[in-house]
Amino acid sequence: MLHSQDNTAFLLICAALVLFMTPGLAFFYGGLVRASSVVSMMMMSFGSLGLIGVIWVVYGYAMSFGNAGSGHFFGWDGVFGIDADKLFLNDIVHQSLTSDSFPLAFAAFQGTFAIITVALISGAIADRAKFGAWMVFAALWATVIYFPVAGWIFNFSGTFGKITDGGWLVKDVGVLDFAGGTVVEIASGASALAVALVVGKRFGFMKGMHAPHNVPLVLIGVGILWFGWFGFNAGSELAADGTASLAWVNTLAAPVGAMATWGFIEKFKHGKPTSIGLGSGAIAGLVAITPSCGFLTPVWSLVLGAVVGVVCFYAVELKYTLGFDDSLDVVGIHLVGGIVGTLFIGLFGTGYGLALGFGPAQLGKQAIGVIVVGLYSFIGAYVIAWLIQKTMGFRVTSTDEIAGVDLVQHGETAYAGTDPRWSWRG
Repeated sequence: MLHSQDNTAFLLICAALVLFMTPGLAFFYGGLVRASSVVSMMMMSFGSLGLIGVIWVVYGYAMSFGNAGSGHFFGWDGVFGIDADKLFLNDIVHQSLTSDSFPLAFAAFQGTFAIITVALISGAIADRAKFGAWMVFAALWATVIYFPVAGWIFNFSGTFGKITDGGWLVKDVGVLDFAGGTVVEIASGASALAVALVVGKRFGFMKGMHAPHNVPLVLIGVGILWFGWFGFNAGSELAADGTASLAWVNTLAAPVGAMATWGFIEKFKHGKPTSIGLGSGAIAGLVAITPSCGFLTPVWSLVLGAVVGVVCFYAVELKYTLGFDDSLDVVGIHLVGGIVGTLFIGLFGTGYGLALGFGPAQLGKQAIGVIVVGLYSFIGAYVIAWLIQKTMGFRVTSTDEIAGVDLVQHGETAYAGTDPRWSWRG
């Protein structure tokens, strides 16, 4: 099937928007941590961009999208049936130069998904992780967890974009996931929980232990993430059509709904809404609408946002009750928001929702997707992180953690005034 150049151009623009999300995440995470950990935090995002970008070109796309539409566990034929022509994107590069450029644009688009998903996990281990260990984890996690899971959902056949067409979770189970609620949000959130448990709590872990060191930096990050998310969701239609427009509108509706309820709860509980709270609400709404943006009307997207703003607000508080240190609330926002958004399709999805009279079947299918991806990601990430911790060590020493990891891990600091090498002399 030959695709139009208009849709190819649309997808390339969306891919650039999604790639911009990773620097946005670096700003968002960087502003939330201590001033002495900003470089370390941002480097984990930029390190993911560089490393996963390389791996994606070499073999990541082949693992996720080789043998398209087969429903196999890996994109390759079986587990070890590697088709060398798919490595380095060779097959689709030739196709792009000779006939149809759309598959190469699709590979570019999906590569940006892989990059941002890996980077998301880093927020759970802020202030205390070795950069080298993180990079090893990122490479292994992408290979063992992300690439297979992406194939389970997004491994379309040559007709690209049909709801009934994709990897085995879509093709055989019937899971609906428009833009990656399972692949991106649940996989990263469940893995973040696993890594946080392996690495352990920060020194002196308690509620309110560190205020965000730079609120404007956080809000810049939120703005960039939201901007890129329009490409993330609308681009997942793989065509510039009415469904892409619906996804775009819903990517506006859900975050504003979540901002409203998150801010209201803060006002009710603490006397005033905060900018960090509104930013967190926006991210929670974006997370929840990711799987469902093509299956909801705008009114139900607003409702989803309002619901997830409440649910994620209280989910974030659970880490203090349950005693795990998810530093930047990857679990409370991405895992919980991804679960809510994925299940919401089975309740209120147009043509599918239980509450709209279409029965419980789709809700059950959505629950299977949540459980399969969540358990696979959690167990795999825990094993990888545990092996790294037991061999090279995942965590810096307590002395380095207390002092701040930037100088130790990277030999630089975010602000000249905090660098002991800096002075007014000379």
